[in-house]
Amino acid sequence: MKMKKCPKCGRYTLKDFCSECNEKSVTVKPPRFSPVDKYGKYRRALKKAKM
Repeated sequence: MKMKKCPKCGRYTLKDFCSECNEKSVTVKPPRFSPVDKYGKYRRALKKAKM
C-alpha cells in the first residue's frame, strides 16, 4: 500500500478515494533531490530539536 493524498481537501489516506470528500486520491511523491537544498538547514534544525 502506498500513501495517497486527496488533491481537493489535502487529506492523506491509503484508499483510492478520499473518505472526506470522495475525490480520487493521488500517489504522494517525494520532493526531487537537489544538491542545493534551500530548506535543508531548517529541516535538520527541526529534526535536531525534536531529539
